[in-house]
Amino acid sequence: MKKYITKYLIFIVGLYFLAAGIVLILRSSLGTTPISSVNYVLSRNTPITLGTWTFLVNLLLIMGQFWFIRDRMTRRDTVEILLQVPFSLLFGAFIDFNMALTETLHPTHYAMAIVLLLAGCLIQSVGVVLEIKPRVVMMSAEGFVNYASRRYNKDFGKLKVGFDISLVTIAALISVLFSQRIEGVREGTLIAACSTGYIVSFLNRRIITRAMLHRVFPLRHA
Repeated sequence: MKKYITKYLIFIVGLYFLAAGIVLILRSSLGTTPISSVNYVLSRNTPITLGTWTFLVNLLLIMGQFWFIRDRMTRRDTVEILLQVPFSLLFGAFIDFNMALTETLHPTHYAMAIVLLLAGCLIQSVGVVLEIKPRVVMMSAEGFVNYASRRYNKDFGKLKVGFDISLVTIAALISVLFSQRIEGVREGTLIAACSTGYIVSFLNRRIITRAMLHRVFPLRHA
């Protein structure tokens, strides 16, 4: 029981870092991450908060996963997908909490905006590494791509790129529809999309190793 509690604790810490990183990227005013682009545009044009939209969109992705496995559903797949629901709710709460925490954080010049953007990319990457290390739950976006790749026998990486591009495109279209201009999609979106993978890879191999986690958390028997 202790090892599972530790694994989920690490995962939750990762969720918090991921939420904090996304919010810092938003606060840079240079755009948002592809995965948050639709949620951000919807939150800008409705009374619903970014965290709530994040949860609602994740629910749609969860339903999509069930559709992908509709004729080959196993108990393990069902449990893995359903576990995403409470963590998606927690993730949305973390986002709203960090949005409130950084409400007065507005860059006064471009250099400060870049610093916020890069800090957000780094913190977000830490969150991603802490999410994948325990191997407990896959978040809804990755789960959606994972089950889609299984359904259609496509490469996960290539499908993930197409998925991210689709989200940014949908966000741009919704933005134009609501406000006749594009919101949330700027150079920061491209920088975040291109840099996060490399930062995650470096942190995963060199910094946030299992040996390091052993020193911080009691993972000897995890």
